[in-house]
Amino acid sequence: MTTTTTTSDDVTRSLAEYGRADACAAELICDRHPAEAVAFRVVDSDLTVTDLTFGELRRRSERAAAALARLGVGAGDAVGVLMGKSVDLPAILLGIWRLGAVHVPLFTAFAAPAIAMRLEGSGARVVVADASQVGKLEGAGALQVVQVGGDTPESESWSRYEDLVAEDVDLPAIEAARLGPDAPLVVLFTSGTTGAPKGVPVPIRSLAALTRYVVDALDVRDEDVFWNAADPGWAYGLYYAVLGPMALGRESILLHSGFSPELTWRVLDELGVTNFAGAPTIYRALRADAASAGRSHRLRRASSAGEPLTPEVVSWSSEALGVTVRDQYGQTEHGMVAANAWRDELREEVPAGSMGRALPGWSCGVLLEERDEVAPAGTVGRLAIDTSASPLMWFSGYLDAPEKTAERFTPDGRWYLTGDTAAQDEQGRLFFSARDDDVIIMAGYRISPFDVESVLVTHDAVAEAAAVAAPDQLRGEVLEAHVVLRPGHDGTPELVTELQQLVKTQFAAHAYPRTIHFVDELPKTPSGKIQRFKLREEARARGTN
Repeated sequence: MTTTTTTSDDVTRSLAEYGRADACAAELICDRHPAEAVAFRVVDSDLTVTDLTFGELRRRSERAAAALARLGVGAGDAVGVLMGKSVDLPAILLGIWRLGAVHVPLFTAFAAPAIAMRLEGSGARVVVADASQVGKLEGAGALQVVQVGGDTPESESWSRYEDLVAEDVDLPAIEAARLGPDAPLVVLFTSGTTGAPKGVPVPIRSLAALTRYVVDALDVRDEDVFWNAADPGWAYGLYYAVLGPMALGRESILLHSGFSPELTWRVLDELGVTNFAGAPTIYRALRADAASAGRSHRLRRASSAGEPLTPEVVSWSSEALGVTVRDQYGQTEHGMVAANAWRDELREEVPAGSMGRALPGWSCGVLLEERDEVAPAGTVGRLAIDTSASPLMWFSGYLDAPEKTAERFTPDGRWYLTGDTAAQDEQGRLFFSARDDDVIIMAGYRISPFDVESVLVTHDAVAEAAAVAAPDQLRGEVLEAHVVLRPGHDGTPELVTELQQLVKTQFAAHAYPRTIHFVDELPKTPSGKIQRFKLREEARARGTN
């Protein structure tokens, strides 16, 4: 069976609003909103709050756009952004979109090679980076670097953002680009589940889908104090902490600090957050924090995305938060499509283990494994989106990767294949089963084993490597590696540390293997492909002992 939530008048209006032939990103996201309305509350680790209104955001972004234009950035040009959640971030992003240029998100935990791959893959001409991050851009060659904060850049060819937009600098007025609904706002790279990460162009018309999720699933209202704790270097944070709230003109919190349970509790309490969203790992960390006892909260909504919720988090949240956290589902390629929705008209009781049903404007189904037909209710199969009945679907293909695009759709183009498996009950509710690929989801971040393995095998001692997920009580999953050594090398604790550090520095600090197993050989198919499912089974068996 398939489940389609009837396309409402709201969806129709959203499609018209963000699908105008003369669509202007800057106008839709900022300029049309009241100048005095607060767009972002930027919170520092000491809970100092800086309110950024839409009027101030417009003024700052106009100067950012003019400064970038002087560097040669124009409509369609890609601009990398390697920044934390600061007051400058929204203005720089809006400055890029005001020019009709394309934002390339760069997660600040990435190491230099992962950043370089995304910059090269997007064809970026300019990258804007925090002073604490510019060291990852050494050897950037012809790429123009704009440093935010810090002292004078070491390289004479680099620019300092504050100097470019200083009040005493005469900058020309920039007219906001009107490029229509299909112009890209963002190129966001996937985690690379079956190879190198793929670029996903996110068009202006995607705002129809992004805003509907904020309203229909999260139920963010004008009076809410809304906080999505996800990082805008990834899809959930960018789509639903930045783009969706901005387009709706609703206030959003950005925490300019690293994550800690204690700080998260303080922000929830002292800022009076009423609507919260985050990965399951955040809820697990809060649950593990003994200081949570006795706190008072004003939450009326709590939502989770990025990986399936576990029962203990659901039961804990009801008592500790005063509201039961709800599971929701989506991907980089299309945003959130199914949810245990919070909006009054859509809200219903949540069966254990359900990730909800298709949201308005979307139709989801479970296909049989062997053919492109809808599976009977209760049958585990391939989770897919019916594009013919999903007017909010905006993904049309990966950047410069037609073969990879073709793999995502059935031959007739009707079904988008998510790569996940699920079952669907008679009422159309979806129950996540497994990922049909080998992606590892740790603390809400999707990690490709290909990226980790590619780094591990660069070590002189390593002949082969396979990375898989192992169950973890706090993070849901952690990454562990199975390594075959070259002759003459021993699997010592010192080598484990070396390999972990190698992944941290050459890929990403969060994606290193917590455990490394030294093995004589890896399980393989007759054609030589690594059978990671066998390694995952071993990891699960160890986790249950």
